[in-house]
Amino acid sequence: MFRSFIAAVTISVVGQAALAEDASASTAAVYACVGLEDDAERLACYDSAVGRLKQAEEAGEVTTVSREDIEEVRRESFGFSLPSLPRLALPSLGGDEEKLNRITVAVDRVRADAFGKAIVTLENGQVWRQIDDTRVLEIRRGAEMAEIRRASLGSFKMKLDDGRSFRAKREQ
Repeated sequence: MFRSFIAAVTISVVGQAALAEDASASTAAVYACVGLEDDAERLACYDSAVGRLKQAEEAGEVTTVSREDIEEVRRESFGFSLPSLPRLALPSLGGDEEKLNRITVAVDRVRADAFGKAIVTLENGQVWRQIDDTRVLEIRRGAEMAEIRRASLGSFKMKLDDGRSFRAKREQ
C-alpha cells in the first residue's frame, strides 16, 4: 500500500512537471502553483515554474521591472508620443500616477534657432523647441530649471525658472 502511494505521488509529480514544462515562463505559472494541495506537487510545480522563469530571464526573454524603473521611463519619455510603450513597458501603477502631467528638470543650456525661438536642452538629454511667438530668450538664457506640463490637445507648455510659459515640442 505504501509503495502504491509513493508511485501515485511520483506519477502525479512527474505529470505536473511535464505539464509545467509546456507552460510559458511567467509569474502566472508560479502563482498557479499556490492552489496545489499536496506539498510535493506544489514544490515540484514551483521548482519547474521558477526554473523556466530563470532560464527565460537569463536568455533575455523576460525581465522584471520595478515601480521606480517605470516612473523613470515615464519621466524620460515625457513629451513623446509612444503609442505602444505604455502597454508594453509601462504597466499600470494604479492611482493618480497613471499619466504624468508635469515634470521639472534642470536646464543644461538655452539657445536660439535661426528664427529667434528657444531651443532648450535639459540635463537629462531632452531637447525641446519653442513653437509659439512668446518672447523668452532675452531674459532666460541662464535659466536653471524648466517646468514642462501637458496642455490642451496633446501640446506642452514650458516655463524656464519662474518666467512666462510658452508652447514647446520635444525633439529629442
